[in-house]
Amino acid sequence: MDISSVFFALVTVVAIVSALMVVTCKNPINSALSLVLTFFCLATYYAMLNAPFMAAVQIIVYAGAIMVLIVFTIMLLNIRVDANKKGSHQVALGSVMGIVTLLLTGLILTRGKVSQPVGGITSDMINKLGHTELIGKVMFTDFLLPFEVTSILLLVAIVGAVILAKRKLS
Repeated sequence: MDISSVFFALVTVVAIVSALMVVTCKNPINSALSLVLTFFCLATYYAMLNAPFMAAVQIIVYAGAIMVLIVFTIMLLNIRVDANKKGSHQVALGSVMGIVTLLLTGLILTRGKVSQPVGGITSDMINKLGHTELIGKVMFTDFLLPFEVTSILLLVAIVGAVILAKRKLS
């Protein structure tokens, strides 16, 4: 067993434990911090797969910006924790859904097939040009309209959140 396999196993254990903490922590802030750790583990996977741009985006966008947004939302909504209000039907339903998801994952892993890469971009082209250049070229040529629509949608959501927050505080 080489060092990369040991590191992968270690990161996997940390990712699984932190993901479980996201759904089991009673305090929403602790859940958010566990989600940040899960995002860092995902970024580590991207770095191990030789995709440094995706690792950086994972940390900057998700572990940074999205988590700040989640924490501000928790603070703005002033969520109180009441662990005693959980019904037994919620626990039973969650357990059934978890078991079904686990069984389906096992089925996919045992009977699934790996698909071949589709498209004109090869690993040689990625190594020659670089991840960032290829992503930028595709994003600002082929996917320019969806990129701009997403930008406008996010701007409208931010303005709406500010208006709703001001109305609630006034």
